[in-house]
Amino acid sequence: MNHAVLTDHEFKQFRELIYNIAGINLSDAKKPLVTGRLSKRVRQHGHKNFSGYFESLMQDKDELQIAVNLLTTNETYFFREPKHMDFLAEKLLQARPLGRPFRIWSAASSSGEEAYSLAMILADKLGDGPWEIVGSDISTNMLEKARGGHYSLERTNGIPRSYLKRFCLKGIGSQTGTFKVSSELRDRVSFHQVNLVEPLPQLGDFDAIFLRNVMIYFDVDTKRQVVNRLLPRLRSGGYFFVSHSESLNGVSDALKLVSPSIYRKP
Repeated sequence: MNHAVLTDHEFKQFRELIYNIAGINLSDAKKPLVTGRLSKRVRQHGHKNFSGYFESLMQDKDELQIAVNLLTTNETYFFREPKHMDFLAEKLLQARPLGRPFRIWSAASSSGEEAYSLAMILADKLGDGPWEIVGSDISTNMLEKARGGHYSLERTNGIPRSYLKRFCLKGIGSQTGTFKVSSELRDRVSFHQVNLVEPLPQLGDFDAIFLRNVMIYFDVDTKRQVVNRLLPRLRSGGYFFVSHSESLNGVSDALKLVSPSIYRKP
């Protein structure tokens, strides 16, 4: 079967669509990515070209969500950027106020690895004490995977051995080659569909917000809007984490840099 070719005009349509919906700024270099991720849907729906598929999206909310899922899926893994995890375990938890739940928001949680990494640290350091992790993403596919907490064994790289034994169950039989995050952890982590470029749902206040590896897809204006939207949800004295390849320089001066890619709200 001949594969449809994504023209520059069609690419521009999808680029504007994903920018308007999710604030994601696709560079020209992402044209092959759009082709690769959407061409199967174009064929499945019997369209001769991407324009036909694009027009069908405008009439079909479910298919539009599928396209958004395909175009917003990002790479993630357990215990990414270990310095952040060390900071959380050593500094942040020591300074926590007693008497109320310690809450962290993983604001671009993808398939859940970041949220569960944070949960392992909190379960280790705080035990049965009051704590909670909230994960959010725009992709319904990723949220479904995150809620299941079920991953390939190849994904265990980076998880400390002691945590692997305590918090992960190795699959047997038909589940060989996979593992599942224990129910004791999954019960402490909730996942919600949140679009960071739209008004936020009521998720409460947080002691730390992780917004990592997502701002690289935003232009400066969108970065400012997203950070300004999140900041009221961060408690005074709380910490805001971005990835080591990102910075809030020129984005917000409401936070104080305390360590590379780690900021504190006065």
